Amino acid sequence: MQKKKILFVDDSASIRALVKMILENAGYAVTLGTDGQDALEQLNGIPYDLIITDLHMPRMNGLELIKELRKKNEYRFVPILFLTTETKTEIKQEAKAAGATGWITKPFNDEKLLQIIKKVIR
Repeated sequence: MQKKKILFVDDSASIRALVKMILENAGYAVTLGTDGQDALEQLNGIPYDLIITDLHMPRMNGLELIKELRKKNEYRFVPILFLTTETKTEIKQEAKAAGATGWITKPFNDEKLLQIIKKVIR
């Protein structure tokens, strides 16, 4: 069986390393991006089962990335999880309006992250 592919986008190297380890240990194939611009360059039409993005990043933030992804046919229906320290309802609503599937608040624990991923990946 082929591993489910996840693109994880965060400007923090330590968070990228942590999430990559958690996801790979759970059997997922993980690609990393440092910000929204980097993520778009890496996607290049490659199919992913899930995209997880941080909000606050240089060059292109998570909201801008979600909006760009939803414009592309190949990513229009890919689940996108928003991973952020933000707890403001307005930002959650803005993310949902942009096309985010769900929300994970930092700090998070491994089990909660994996439970949410299992819910959104087909």
